[in-house]
Amino acid sequence: MKAITQDRYGSSDVLEFRDVDAPLPADDEVQVRVHAAAVNAYDWHIMRGDPYLARLMTPGQFGFGGPRRKIRGRDFAGTVSAVGKDVTRFQVGDEVFGDLGTADGAFAEYACVRHDLVEPKPANLTFEQAAAIPLAGLTALKGLRDVGQLRAGQHVLINGASGGVGTYAVQIAKSLGADVTGVCSTRNVGLVRSLGADHVIDYTQEDFTTGEQRYDLVFDLVGNRSLAECRRALTPTGTLVLSGGGVSDGGSFFGPMGLMISGQLFARFVSQRVVVLDTAPNGEILAALRKLAEAGTLKPVIDRTFPLVETAAAVHYLEIEHARAKVVVTV
Repeated sequence: MKAITQDRYGSSDVLEFRDVDAPLPADDEVQVRVHAAAVNAYDWHIMRGDPYLARLMTPGQFGFGGPRRKIRGRDFAGTVSAVGKDVTRFQVGDEVFGDLGTADGAFAEYACVRHDLVEPKPANLTFEQAAAIPLAGLTALKGLRDVGQLRAGQHVLINGASGGVGTYAVQIAKSLGADVTGVCSTRNVGLVRSLGADHVIDYTQEDFTTGEQRYDLVFDLVGNRSLAECRRALTPTGTLVLSGGGVSDGGSFFGPMGLMISGQLFARFVSQRVVVLDTAPNGEILAALRKLAEAGTLKPVIDRTFPLVETAAAVHYLEIEHARAKVVVTV
């Protein structure tokens, strides 16, 4: 099969379009003929081995000179092409979507995944739209509903509202009945408003950390502000949820992990809640996202699509050129 692989860390130039053996499903897995795969900040972090601290803290993903797993890509949508002997939920021909997690392998013609991390593709979405949901949608739903415990009538600020996670976070926060403020650049103000934000802050014109408004929940998806600045925007008993992907600057030691480490260290000493979000794949959350998509509550926004052979360009576009919403690879 055709796949996007890498043997060493580096820029998107290290990604190669190659022929490799197709994976075979284990007893509890399904093999999926991939039709579309989404690009996430996670992909370029693994591709670059950035931040360097992550290589020390997560050796299961990061090898010394390159990633443990050679095929990039995490989110996918496609058609079941084979099932393991213990799988009863799916059969060949079913249209599905899901998240491979740290196993990676979605930038390929075929991928294998545990059956409990797969859901039927929402019938009202294309493969490209469905592939754009899993990781970003999970981050948004878990960060707001489960970790942030957002309730109707509360005020939430989403830093990075026009990004892949942010576009879902705005929609989910509105569906939970919150008063939503999105932070984005000038060119994305209209997009964030169209998704349902009650207020939009153009960060080139206004600093949300120095304004008078205080929020019950700040959901940071950028990692570009200090812990003290983020806490300044909270009410005395508010919650700060950290899930910033950071931006590529050619390599860093801490990257967004610096803010997350600070948050964990100081959380016990302040009245506000500071939580670092875990984004491991979760079948129950994926099922909830499917239902939201089928109901029309959650609508994917896709900036650009690229063919599989141009995956390196897709990753570069997300990493360097400030893509808004989601970037998707078609297979």
